[in-house]
Amino acid sequence: MVEEGQNQPLKQIRFEDEDGISKLPDSLIVEILSRLPETKYAIRTSALSKRWEHIWHSVLKLRFVHYNDVSPELFSSVDKTLNQRRQLKLKKFILDTCYDSRFESQIDNWIRYAVSCNVEELNLTLRRAQLWNADRINEFPLEEVFFSCSSFTDLKLSRCSFNPTGPISWRKLRSLRIWKGKLDEDLIANILSGSPVLETLVLDNCYGYRRINITSRSVKTLVLSGYGSKFEDENFEINAPNILSLKIHDGVSTKRLLLQNVSSLVEADLDYWLGPTAEHGEDTLKGLILKLLHVNVLKIGGYCCKVLNRLEAKGFIRPSNLKVPSTF
Repeated sequence: MVEEGQNQPLKQIRFEDEDGISKLPDSLIVEILSRLPETKYAIRTSALSKRWEHIWHSVLKLRFVHYNDVSPELFSSVDKTLNQRRQLKLKKFILDTCYDSRFESQIDNWIRYAVSCNVEELNLTLRRAQLWNADRINEFPLEEVFFSCSSFTDLKLSRCSFNPTGPISWRKLRSLRIWKGKLDEDLIANILSGSPVLETLVLDNCYGYRRINITSRSVKTLVLSGYGSKFEDENFEINAPNILSLKIHDGVSTKRLLLQNVSSLVEADLDYWLGPTAEHGEDTLKGLILKLLHVNVLKIGGYCCKVLNRLEAKGFIRPSNLKVPSTF
């Protein structure tokens, strides 16, 4: 007899018979596995029981992340995962990794795989390892098949290069975010014409263009978060007569930032810093504020508040729709 207080042997539990999760239908378990932070955790559940061995194959979201240096183990693991999963429907594919030339073809294969599975949300963050050849750009070249995927609804692309040979066709795309990408006016026009239901466009620290011209009636939100250019002595223009929301944040490398037609705007948020001189910054902010008198709410952040203070010291009158942080 085992007396009270003494250690008792643990009863061995059969996972598939005792736990509550295994009593759930496969469809619900797949949804739970799809919500795990990384796909590798979903794969590990295959060891729990016979029933769980292949359930992870049906997950709708795949996420592969490696933040540090190039990891051959990650590339091998992703290849194995996609081969086991086969070409099933895919809602979201997230890839965030460092790579070098050895693995470019594998990344191409993974993107093709996602496209073949009619992926809806694609998030690519591709950081090239140290470049020994100065002629190579630090951006991953996307293949032609990428530009004619009709299943995309949400794209987030970081450090990718765009060079489509023909018209872009993203017929279902609603949200597009590009970070550190080289664009020009023709490419932006190609993107907009090929994305007839696009609602949100975010250009984050992109470069190579000096004008954004959005005549599409579907685009309602434009975010310009940083802008880099070799032409700091020239103006940067935005023409977007149908957008409802405009945000301009972070550093803008240009002489002046000008708004053309933004007559439909309901709200605007300005929190940027501008070079090359204080005078240019004051002229730009004053011009933007006067161009945005019709919006319901015009918010400015800390960077622009400092410029506003200088303007007000020179007699500029703050309009009634302008909202500043409480600390200013």
